[in-house]
Amino acid sequence: MNVLHVCANPKPTEESVSKQLAAAFFGKLIELKPEVELVNVDLYDEKPPFYSYELYRAAWSPVFQEGYELSKVEEMAMNYATKQADQFNAADVLVLTMPMWNFGVPAAMKAWIDQILCPGLTFEISKEDGVKPLHKIKSIVLLVASGGVYKEDDDRDALSRQIRHSFEFIGIDDLEIVWAEGQNPLFFDNYEENKALAIEAAAEIAEDIAEIDLTPAAEEVSAE
Repeated sequence: MNVLHVCANPKPTEESVSKQLAAAFFGKLIELKPEVELVNVDLYDEKPPFYSYELYRAAWSPVFQEGYELSKVEEMAMNYATKQADQFNAADVLVLTMPMWNFGVPAAMKAWIDQILCPGLTFEISKEDGVKPLHKIKSIVLLVASGGVYKEDDDRDALSRQIRHSFEFIGIDDLEIVWAEGQNPLFFDNYEENKALAIEAAAEIAEDIAEIDLTPAAEEVSAE
């Protein structure tokens, strides 16, 4: 099993609840599957550039213009995206670790998503065939912490909606969410209890991920 872990949190683990969820998740996963190949991407060490006009041209011009040749500047604009997409495409499971900031994902995570969700990198797209994935990811695990508490389908939760719909677009429908909510001690006296429950849930999700069947689907044999 190949796991890509992308983290967008500048805090050290002892101060970061979302990173503590990640520690619990990976502790259990590696205990159950010690052969796991894990790639860690810290978006504060490998900072993604913002989506640029040159990246847009490099990604989308070949879709709209048959035979389009990238300029040197456009090729350079793809460097970060290509490296990250290669790691993405090699993974069986994607784990995203982050806090909720201002009701959404941190800017670094949004920039990373913009970089990898490009045609020709993680998916192909055409009028005839629609969207075809170039990856083999079976599941996404979202490990998130927030100061507030958000009920299911809360309009203020832009974070999980963006993650879900962004990756559904390229064919990933299985999203597991572990959420440490109510982490603002000014308003929630039970923040430690909430964190403990989320850490326990992270370990339970790791058990489910460890059981994912990665056996390639058998090819259909023609009766002819």
